Amino acid sequence: MGGKDLWNEQGDAEARDGQKGRARRPVAVALHYDPDQPQLPTVTASGRGSVAEQILELAFAHGVKVRTDPDLAEVLAAVEVDTVIPVEAFVAVAEILAYVYRANGRAAPFPSAATP
Repeated sequence: MGGKDLWNEQGDAEARDGQKGRARRPVAVALHYDPDQPQLPTVTASGRGSVAEQILELAFAHGVKVRTDPDLAEVLAAVEVDTVIPVEAFVAVAEILAYVYRANGRAAPFPSAATP
């Protein structure tokens, strides 16, 4: 699954406007992950079309990092809200989380190894 990071809200809006003629409706999925909690990442919002655009607008308005990855978005959009991400998405989501931690100047959290 390949993707790209979007940091420029204006550029993203222009890119979305240029793609409106395409048959594929935009898809957006929001995830929640707290490294201080033992839970896995969960889907907190999901939508297509105008709902996807609202999710993106809210993310940009609140400074949330956004990644464009249509294949991953399709996989995650099939998951019910408030549900853990599927196993098939673990690697891709882990890569995104690691990137976000690096972009924010924080090291990605690693679970402490249990010692016998």
